[in-house]
Amino acid sequence: MTASTYSSVYPLDASADQTSARSIPRVLSIAGSDPSGGAGIQADLKSIAALGGYGMAAITALTAQNTVGVSAVHVPPAHFLRQQLEAISGDITIDAVKIGMLGDAAVIDQVRAWLEEVRPAVVVLDPVMVATSGDRLLRESAEKALRSLLPLADLITPNIPELAMLLGEPEAADWASALEQGKRLAAEYGNTVLVKGGHLPGPECPDALVNTTGLLSHDVVEVAGPRVATINSHGTGCSLSSALATVQARTGNWEASLREVKPWLLGALTTSEDLQVGQGNGPVNHFHSLQRASAPGAFAATMWKAAVPELESIYGLPFIQQLQSGALPERDFNYYLAQDAIYLNGYSRVLARAGALAPTEEEQLFWAKASQQCLEVESELHRNWLSTREAPTGTGPVTKSYVDHLLATSASGSYAVVLAAILPCYWLYAEVGQQLHAAYVDAGAPADHSYAAWLKTYADEDFAAATRKAINLTDAAGLAASGAERGAMMEAFTQSCRYETAFFDAPRLFA
Repeated sequence: MTASTYSSVYPLDASADQTSARSIPRVLSIAGSDPSGGAGIQADLKSIAALGGYGMAAITALTAQNTVGVSAVHVPPAHFLRQQLEAISGDITIDAVKIGMLGDAAVIDQVRAWLEEVRPAVVVLDPVMVATSGDRLLRESAEKALRSLLPLADLITPNIPELAMLLGEPEAADWASALEQGKRLAAEYGNTVLVKGGHLPGPECPDALVNTTGLLSHDVVEVAGPRVATINSHGTGCSLSSALATVQARTGNWEASLREVKPWLLGALTTSEDLQVGQGNGPVNHFHSLQRASAPGAFAATMWKAAVPELESIYGLPFIQQLQSGALPERDFNYYLAQDAIYLNGYSRVLARAGALAPTEEEQLFWAKASQQCLEVESELHRNWLSTREAPTGTGPVTKSYVDHLLATSASGSYAVVLAAILPCYWLYAEVGQQLHAAYVDAGAPADHSYAAWLKTYADEDFAAATRKAINLTDAAGLAASGAERGAMMEAFTQSCRYETAFFDAPRLFA
């Protein structure tokens, strides 16, 4: 089984989000130029604009490059860069600075002298040393000068190879080693380091803020996220660092800034194929949030793209494959039923909370009815299924974590964020159920199938209709939300998607 391009429960044809900002930070990018538009100052200006800032640029280097690679680099005289910087700061208040490609030691010296004189409130340094294509963008003789610039940065955003180069150590082979390197770099220079998981293998792509001076709530603040299967990663580091500078000028909190920017970048990566730029590593879609934002289903389509990797993972689980074939051990099925009953009790409370927050009577009634039906299903599970089966009565670790996530979201999140957290239990469950029922029917609906009665329940059109309604309401809430709120929605949604996968896999681990 595979996840279709669009949901079969609710087909969608657009992918978008709309960003609005409460203020307009004035953000300066000090970086090289990429004539193909995917990286450097071109990516920075797009990111700044997409996150609601006013972008400015001082050019440190000119490159001849495209999505395939870099063929030439020209570094203008360093004194001309200083003239650019003085022209900007002499006239315009700068709320944040993002520093990217610097080229050589003379350029770095000019930037350092200017920073010491102007002292911008927010300085993000992306130590650009090697391009995505593998081409070197910083002369080896300038590495020492670059390290002298690090103490002036509030946030440093190296990728895994650059992190190793800054420390003079071998490249980290796993996430734990990368975090340890981030701690050493943060301790050495007394600032915050963003450790990025983009260069590591695996289905997850976490990022972590590391600071050993007590500036953050913890020394390491990790923000999880799925890896996007795309070759279109050109300029990802540039885009991330300039977006963080922009949002930080507004929030003043690195953790809050990362939690807003990461979902935006996820959307930029997942919609990058829409651009169809270049024959190599194409650019990310910076303005995905503004494209077709008014189209019904647009925000939901973005959420669906984020859900597909989890849905693919669910289809590959032994529990699902054995449930489809009828070979699932009864012990595993009983565990699943018992945990489902416990989960539904907690889920009903979150649905009731959505009803309490809903802005219209129609929505209030929908969520209130959904909450009641959850309790009825839980009661029926106990009455018709669990009463005749031996199953553990305690709450399993995955069930507890999932319900805790939902309850925490419902306690602190807005109506839109609560809907985003609720939606995967509708959407992914409906998709999986539809696939399982279709496979059962296609196999001739064998009467001796151990779980025939359960698979038949997946054909409930009322639940499919309720799922479509839940998608519509979440989509509408997303289109009406602010940029920051949409970021929180995507985070809550993707976290619930991951819990859906874990819930289906829990019987294998804990039954």
